[in-house]
Amino acid sequence: MTEITFLSEEWVQRFKGEVQNNPSYKEAAKTWEGDMTLVVQADPQVGIEADLHLYMDLWHGDCRDMRLVSKEEGEKAQFVITGSYDRWKQVAKGELEPIKGMMQGKLKLKGDLPYIVRYVQAAKELVNCTAKIPARFPDE
Repeated sequence: MTEITFLSEEWVQRFKGEVQNNPSYKEAAKTWEGDMTLVVQADPQVGIEADLHLYMDLWHGDCRDMRLVSKEEGEKAQFVITGSYDRWKQVAKGELEPIKGMMQGKLKLKGDLPYIVRYVQAAKELVNCTAKIPARFPDE
């Protein structure tokens, strides 16, 4: 199976498709309301010259939109989670649960943490979706 570069446009579209077709996510997030941006901080050593902003419009178990956006657009989301490339790589590989990462200060959240904590299973299902994508990481 051909690997797709992590965080590329193609990878984002595969991620969106995986989320849209995941019945476990739909169930776990059926009452979730709010858009979210994942910010991957610049890391020139791995070829990420500027912060990447992955916007996700998530609503009642549906992924209505997912795309890379500008910083200005990304910062408007109800929830903004920021971390280094290494941290997001750990999340994508299932080595770090995102909510645990926020609680430990490994990922920084702008938004309502108690609200997000109620959706631990939905967060796990999002991570499971990334694990289904044969990813090529720029530093490997």
